[in-house]
Order: sequence, then structure tokens, then C-alpha cells
Amino acid sequence: MKLLIDFFPIILFFAAFKVWGIYVATGVAIAATVAQIAYIHVRHGKVEPMQWLSLGVIVVFGGATLLAHSETFIKWKPTVLYWLMGGTLLVGQLVFRKNFIQSLMGKQIELPAPVWRQLNWAWTTFFAAMGLLNLWVAYRFDTDTWVNFKLFGGLGLMFAFVIAQALFLSRHMKEGDAAPEDSQP
Repeated sequence: MKLLIDFFPIILFFAAFKVWGIYVATGVAIAATVAQIAYIHVRHGKVEPMQWLSLGVIVVFGGATLLAHSETFIKWKPTVLYWLMGGTLLVGQLVFRKNFIQSLMGKQIELPAPVWRQLNWAWTTFFAAMGLLNLWVAYRFDTDTWVNFKLFGGLGLMFAFVIAQALFLSRHMKEGDAAPEDSQP
């Protein structure tokens, strides 16, 4: 269910684009993201900072798209989000000497410090590359291709990267790091 909630705005954006075009899809994405954040807030009582950031970016770039009647702004939105996430990891590591990936996952698994650093750099690089790739697709191809890439290409690359990270982490995890299984008779 959480996965559906996370991808709710992207799926609605895609469907609305296919039926009504980029401007209606942009309005739908803004409304869906507001609904998503409201649901998370009501259901869990807490919205993560990155979710607030995502809401802010879609409202600003989606709003600019609608006000200027230019699809350029909405095409920049994924890049801005990717670069903000990657930049956060980079600044955390270099300026604050804090590994935010370890902060997020450190309670679930135990890894040596060099592996945490590698993981942080891998995600930083991935987000930077995804931002560049989004712009390349946005400016080299038509809007329909960009929307298809946003849903299928972007999510596919993210999925492949997560699988690669899981394989990398599995080599460094200790026996007791796996999530405990439900012990029901």
C-alpha cells in the first residue's frame, strides 16, 4: 500500500497526460501530491522532510508550468528533486560529516563505515546522473517520450539501482542484520 501511495502522483500524472495533455496532467500531479501529503499526515501524523520538499517542488514548478503555459518547468521538476536529494547527501557528507543514508538505514542493518560512505557516494552519484538524464530526455525528445521515460525509465532505473545496492550490501551484511521473521506456529 505504501508503494501505491508513493507513486500515486506519478501514475495519475501519466494517466492524465495520456488523456488530456501536459497542462491538465500538471494540475492533476499538484492535486495528487497535496492529497498524498494530506493522507500521510492524517494516517501517520508525520510527513518526512523530503515529502514536504517534493510537495514544494511540484507546486512551484507545476504552478510555473500552468502560469507560464510552458512545459519546460514541469520537465525540470524531476531534475530539481534529484539534485536536491543528491545535494543533501553531498552536503551532509562533506560539510556536516553526517551520512544521511546511514541515518536512514542504520537501525535496520549494520555496516562498516567505509561501506556506508560508498553507499552515500553511490546514491549521490545516482541522483546527479538521473538529473542529467532527465534533462537530456526532456530536451532531446518530445514530451510524450519524456513522460514515458519519467514513469517507466526513471522508475526502472531506480529499481535496478536499488537491486544493485541490495546485492552490494548483501556482501557486507552480518548474519544477524536480516529482518527478523515472524515466528508463528
